[in-house]
Amino acid sequence: MIVVTGATGALNGATVEHLLQLVPADRVAVSARDAAKAQHFADRGVRVRQGSYDDPVALRDSFAGAEQVLLVSSNDPAADVVGQHRTAIDAAVDAGARRILYTSQQGAVGGPYPPAAAHAATESLLADSGVAWTALRYGFFGDLGLLLGPWQRTGVIAEPADGPIPWTDRADLAEAAAVILAGERTFDGPVTLSAPAATLDDFAGIASELTGRTIERVVVGDEDWVARRIADGTPEFLARMTLSLFRAARGGHFAGSAPMLAELLGRAPRTAAEQLADHITI
Repeated sequence: MIVVTGATGALNGATVEHLLQLVPADRVAVSARDAAKAQHFADRGVRVRQGSYDDPVALRDSFAGAEQVLLVSSNDPAADVVGQHRTAIDAAVDAGARRILYTSQQGAVGGPYPPAAAHAATESLLADSGVAWTALRYGFFGDLGLLLGPWQRTGVIAEPADGPIPWTDRADLAEAAAVILAGERTFDGPVTLSAPAATLDDFAGIASELTGRTIERVVVGDEDWVARRIADGTPEFLARMTLSLFRAARGGHFAGSAPMLAELLGRAPRTAAEQLADHITI
């Protein structure tokens, strides 16, 4: 049985949807903090049990019978996320899982971006767990507006100095994870799954082509940028977290190609241009 955590979220929820196209529903189970939100999976024959990274007893029950467990990384800014991941790993081991998979991040080797350090620490826990493990080092995904700012209104991408970031379509990542979970090929340790990297200069050029306008890229000083974000209502901790992403990118922490995503999908992953086109509203 394949047990997936975080299946009521967008990322692993999509992974479950792809799994159901590849394996029978009775081979799939989900562990959810709120089992009621996973009723749509239960209605299709998926086993649904309540489980939380803060409740090891319930988590072990939700993992019972698992051959593979896919752990979604915690994104709770107020929590000890590495501690939560330790609880989940221990529960999977105690439940007898033969392989643990974890949604990690490309460049999970420390550096100025704090989540990378948490991912690296979690990968170390997996390596010490005594069972087979796979770290799915995903390229970055999410709301491009957080990365590019209000360029559609201003005609300017005014952000700190950056570097290559492998902006990757979440749907592609979910599909690739399902292929790994359902397939017979073994992936031990880290496997990087990302689209080709793009810089903000690249995005400015893409945006110009897509809109027929000249979209300018302007580099803003780090502290000036943080001050502007705070003035616009962004909490300081979140502004500085995002700034650390830019700093890591310009330090080359996310550079490099990763052909495995295309291999798993059987096609090229969606490009930065295709993803940006989805976000254009004017």
